[in-house]
Amino acid sequence: MTDTLSPETTAVFTDRHGAVHALPAPAAEAQVRADDRGHVFHSWSAQALIDPLPIAAGEGSTFWDYQGNAYLDFSSQLVNLNLGHQHPDLVAAIQQQAGRLATIQPSMANDVRGELARRIAEVAPGDLDKVFFTNGGADANEYAVRMARAVTGRRKVLSMYRSYHGGTATAISLTGDPRRWANEPSDGSVAHFMGPYAYRSSFHADSPEQEAERALAHLEQVIALEGPNTIAAVILETIVGTNGVLVPPPGYLEGVRALADKYGIVYIADEVMVGFGRVGEWFAVNHFGVVPDLITFAKGVNSGYAPLGGVVISQKIASHFDTVAFAGGLTYSGHPLACAPGVATFEVFERDGILERVRDLGERVVGPRLREIAAKHPSVGEVRGLGLFWAIELVKDPETREPLVPFNAGGADAAPMGAVAAACKQAGLWPFVHFNRLHVAPPLVITEEELVRGLDILDEALTVADSYVA
Repeated sequence: MTDTLSPETTAVFTDRHGAVHALPAPAAEAQVRADDRGHVFHSWSAQALIDPLPIAAGEGSTFWDYQGNAYLDFSSQLVNLNLGHQHPDLVAAIQQQAGRLATIQPSMANDVRGELARRIAEVAPGDLDKVFFTNGGADANEYAVRMARAVTGRRKVLSMYRSYHGGTATAISLTGDPRRWANEPSDGSVAHFMGPYAYRSSFHADSPEQEAERALAHLEQVIALEGPNTIAAVILETIVGTNGVLVPPPGYLEGVRALADKYGIVYIADEVMVGFGRVGEWFAVNHFGVVPDLITFAKGVNSGYAPLGGVVISQKIASHFDTVAFAGGLTYSGHPLACAPGVATFEVFERDGILERVRDLGERVVGPRLREIAAKHPSVGEVRGLGLFWAIELVKDPETREPLVPFNAGGADAAPMGAVAAACKQAGLWPFVHFNRLHVAPPLVITEEELVRGLDILDEALTVADSYVA
């Protein structure tokens, strides 16, 4: 991080190609803060208790504030910036599309919309070959549930307690984490169940295989108690994201598929966070060899350069609507300015071998280094993940596994994690923090040198967490 600049001094940064760029003068920051504090209402926040950091520029895996301080983005913003800040191919795609056709309504055919749908279908598993475009992940989950209900004639949906599916009405009801609480009641046709979490097993399992077996037995019991003929769908994040980076144990997803088939339930895979390369696959279900009925996506499809999400639909479900109108739609469904960087994303992934490098960096760099860090720091209870998507779970006591901060901690109770995050930021790394965990989710284009540097910063910051260990 650089020293604080005078109001008249303009900082510069050098991009990955060696070009030097000027940042806005630090004096401009005051207006940004004033406008934000005066008029922007922020999500998931007590408005008077936050102080958003004004950001002046970003490039690759780094962003800068108005003072010229650089931060290595280890959260990919909200785990959506898969190809990094200001990727030239994505920026050019938007510029070119805006110059040719800025928008067109979704009832008309459009070249970039159709091409992106085709490319998504080509990498989706099984017979999932139709795409309904939405504006983001929450409404993708909303529409997937709507499709499942229409096809089955049933209403109820099952989802995990450890989950996040979005902030809209049904999506927040599907969500298991505490963000749901203040929004209840909403969609009353949702029931929750416990998913596998071997480190904190609800099933007293002593192996990953046993965890899968017992978690599936629990799910089938919930299905029985809720009434199989009332359940339209089961929705789960292929790898639980914000609520823990929980990689399903061997056999679990296959078991969910089997239960869905057994009871005529639609299996929805929420891949809003893990789709499009995050774990080294186009879709994370491909890693596990499972074919859901519906896949929801957003975030990495175009790195969030414009709002875009969608549902990938199996032939069985899509054919239901061949002669029956689908009761849903959005003005901006498949917006050309959002689809253009989506098409460019496929071109970049294929040209630059993104999936292969994600698998390589995860297996060769991140996994081994995090295991070294875990062995070094008594505050680290477990590390887990795939590709460039990992969690470091922090504890006060490695024997009892008491979390470093309580579940849903706020205020003074959350201070230990706040101190760890502050140490990261002071060293020039922007972390992803949730409850008692640090998540490692950098842009997929991060260089190996940047990745190692970020892991070094986390290593040092964890000495702060160690000071709270009993």
